[in-house]
Amino acid sequence: MNKPVEKIILGIDPGTTIMGFGIIRVEGKQMYFVQMNELLLSKYEDPYTKLKLIFDRTVELIDSYHPDEVAIEAPFYGKNVQSMLKLGRAQGVAMAAALSRQVPITEYLPKKIKMAITGNGNASKEQVAGMLQTLLGLKTLPKNLDSTDGLAAAVCHFYNQGSPTVGKSYSGWEAFVKQNTDRTR
Repeated sequence: MNKPVEKIILGIDPGTTIMGFGIIRVEGKQMYFVQMNELLLSKYEDPYTKLKLIFDRTVELIDSYHPDEVAIEAPFYGKNVQSMLKLGRAQGVAMAAALSRQVPITEYLPKKIKMAITGNGNASKEQVAGMLQTLLGLKTLPKNLDSTDGLAAAVCHFYNQGSPTVGKSYSGWEAFVKQNTDRTR
């Protein structure tokens, strides 16, 4: 009998204070928890140092776990434009790290991730974490829920496989540039 196709998905919740990430393994129609953690960046003052650390950690995760795909939470527009800019930079650096290793990326809006995990696009971080704990049989949850947010992006991607309205996907630099001409001028 043929072994089900195995795939590794890395989920990232980008941030300049904490970058959360989670990894799942997919075998056929089943998903299994591999790891979740966070990169703590608040102790670093220099914003460029934070961006380098995000890039380096993302490359390290890719080189260690060899994900087939990366799912990343897209920044959402809030009241503070500076926060949005910082989040966008963090997301862009994580995306650049994945693209540098030729790993396809799919972006998901926070509401889409919450909806995929809990069925409610306005669910709290705690509700998302609780549902992930049930779905993946996690014994404990981390103190900061940024890592569960990263894990949620990976699980959302698993649930959206084969869906024609996944989100924005990029398979490499050329695809990114072609789909974002407004951002590359």
